Order: sequence, then structure tokens, then C-alpha cells
Amino acid sequence: MVAPPDSDVLWARALHFTHNDGSPALSGVSLGVRQGEILAVGGPSGSGKTTLLRCLSGLVRIRRGEVWFNSTAVHTMGPLARERLRRDRFCWIDPAPVLVPELNVWENTALPLMLRGTDRRRARRAAQEWLERLDIGDLARRRPHQLRQAERQRVCIARALAPAPTVLFADEPTAPLHRADRAHVLRTLTTAARSHGITVVLATHDAETAALADRTVSLLDGRCVKTVHLPPVGDTEGRPACSLSV
Repeated sequence: MVAPPDSDVLWARALHFTHNDGSPALSGVSLGVRQGEILAVGGPSGSGKTTLLRCLSGLVRIRRGEVWFNSTAVHTMGPLARERLRRDRFCWIDPAPVLVPELNVWENTALPLMLRGTDRRRARRAAQEWLERLDIGDLARRRPHQLRQAERQRVCIARALAPAPTVLFADEPTAPLHRADRAHVLRTLTTAARSHGITVVLATHDAETAALADRTVSLLDGRCVKTVHLPPVGDTEGRPACSLSV
């Protein structure tokens, strides 16, 4: 194994992943993500964006290659260790809002904090703060079935931001939102990430969403085809970069 650069909070080398039916999802993807960076992973449907996020976050175990979080080799971890890592250091936003139906809005938002051992009062205060930032503070006592889909997605985004994760993985996080809502939520997400030093890995096929990132990596058929800096994030010497596919 090759140790990752000290500047990268996430680092992947030569990732390969194959679906259960034998079809390839990732073919030799390498990249590094620095602390506090917002990285957009672009590409058409089926290009491997979601699979890459799942591998980087430890949701699935890679077949070949390496994934590092700081100095921890994620690819050698067992299922329980990867679950603890996701609970304590990572958060995830799905394209479709999934909430616990028995819990109200603020309880759903505070759930990751309480699972980490935060007392109920502090967890509720943090949850309410993020609900207010996303303009849904007045919905705190409602149940998920009483919300519109766009409101449920805002709750999911607040839930991901409330525990101030080291890394936030966002898979098409604004897919259920209307255009006006999407712009506001993305501004809140990116502003919060920068102010709290949260690293964001964002999968998107939307150019406007990708433009908010510091850097964009594009996938095609499971391979990196280019890396675009928006704007340049500095010297990348020593960090694995996606190579041009021909």
C-alpha cells in the first residue's frame, strides 16, 4: 500500500468495483480530496458517480484498490468499523428524501447527533438551528408524511449538516427540488461546508450545481475523463489525479 498525501482527507487509488451481475462500475479511478474542499463528481447516468461515493464512504467494500480517510485504510476495515466511521465522521444525503416516519422533523434532524451520544437538549438546539437556516424551522414538530417532498429533502440536508461531519457525501442532493429551492439549498450547503471546514463530495449531472464546487471530476463508464478546477485550488503535486481516457 502507498500512504496518502498528508494534505488529503480522502484519497483513492486505482479503484475497481463490479456490480453483482458482473458489470463494471469503476475501472481504475484515482483521486484525492483536501480538507474543506468541495469536489463535484460529474457525468451522465450510469457513469459510476454514486458507486464512487459509496466506495469512498465505506458503504460498500471495493474489489481492488485503496481508499484512505486521513491515515485510516478504509479498504481494509470490516463492516462494523466502516459503520462506526460513517456514524462518527461522515454524513450522507440521498437523491430521494428518506426520514424515520415515527419521528418528527427536529427528531429526524437530531438523530445522528443523538446516535453519537449528544444529549437531547443540545441535539435539538443544533437541529433547530439548521432547520431555520433551511427555512423550515416552523415545521419542526411535523411528521414526515405531513411534508411535501421538497420539504422532506431539506430536512435530510439539515440532518446531514447538524452533526458537522468531517466529510459530507451528497448524491444528487437537490434532485427533488424546484429550481428556486435548489439555488437556495445549494448556497446554504456550500456556505455551511466552507464555514465549518466540512469536506463535500457531491455527485451531480447538473452543470450549475457543479459550478459551486472548488473542483470537478468527470466520470464516463466508470473512468475519470478529466479534472476541472473551478477556481484553481492550488498545487496538486503528489496527489493522484484522474487521467484522460482515450
